[in-house]
Amino acid sequence: MTKKEREFQAFVLDWYEKCGRHDLPWRQDHDPYKILVSELMLQQTQVARVIPKYLAFIKQYPTITKLAEAQLGDVLRLWQGLGYNRRAKFLFQCAEIVVNEHHAQFPTEYEQLLKLPGIGPYTASAVCAFAFNQPVTLIETNVRQVYIHHFFAAAQEVTDAQLIEKVDRTLPVDDARNWYAALMDYGTHLKAIYGNNTSQVKGYTKQSTFKGSNREVRGAIVRLLVAGSLTVTDLWSKLDQYEQSKIQPQLDVLLKDSLIIFNKGKYHLP
Repeated sequence: MTKKEREFQAFVLDWYEKCGRHDLPWRQDHDPYKILVSELMLQQTQVARVIPKYLAFIKQYPTITKLAEAQLGDVLRLWQGLGYNRRAKFLFQCAEIVVNEHHAQFPTEYEQLLKLPGIGPYTASAVCAFAFNQPVTLIETNVRQVYIHHFFAAAQEVTDAQLIEKVDRTLPVDDARNWYAALMDYGTHLKAIYGNNTSQVKGYTKQSTFKGSNREVRGAIVRLLVAGSLTVTDLWSKLDQYEQSKIQPQLDVLLKDSLIIFNKGKYHLP
């Protein structure tokens, strides 16, 4: 490491020791199941919203075996308020596979984790780092925020390859868990002060608007079905803020994804 990189590493770790969110519930336990729950909940969702949902979820399903024994419909009911219902389905499917194919022993290798439903490179790396303290490369929005701020502040079109090179050079190989927690907390802090600098990343695309989107319609459908089964006419009536022509295609998507079921003239959760 260069002198600047060593000073950067020391600064981030010192900041984390003094200002980090050490009391986050998923940082109290290195159980890979609980780490996976937190990571899937935190995708596109603010920490403050996740904390109560995480605690409720772990209370209901304290182990991966308990989750695998559940019904997907019950998991979706508990998930409400977080959005992105596919994440709940992926989590449920992961539990089934780990219990049935791995004898409830969570995979410890990055490549094995990538084979689980809904787990991409970031989530696999996060489980490796936070559950197993493995010195893997991890890149996400808050990590980008930190490295751009310290090493590429005046640059435009910064590539992930450039950022990853710095991540790898400054990673403490014996303490990846605390290092990435520090980067995420510090990145959140920087974002609150300076705003999101992700637009400096090459290929950056702004998240699409939720209001009026197909995702909003699907979420509204699932929330209604949490309370009980409904006919399509019932759904049209209760979703009168949307055009009927938008509702049926999203029902079809939810059916295809097995997030809802149509039986005896009514839609309901699995």
